[in-house]
Amino acid sequence: MTPQLIVNQMKGYTSHVLRERHDWLRSRLPTLWTRSYYIGSAGVVSQETIMKYIENQKNV
Repeated sequence: MTPQLIVNQMKGYTSHVLRERHDWLRSRLPTLWTRSYYIGSAGVVSQETIMKYIENQKNV
């Protein structure tokens, strides 16, 4: 299974579930997700380092 297929399946599933649970999403938003996504590898970096990086991105 390719990363692209996994991302597309996750987006499709979550869109379906959210629209079932929240009626207002069906009428106000034509789509929930864009076609875009990002996948990258972190190499040999700890989870803690990645989490710090993500937190710091909120301040940029």
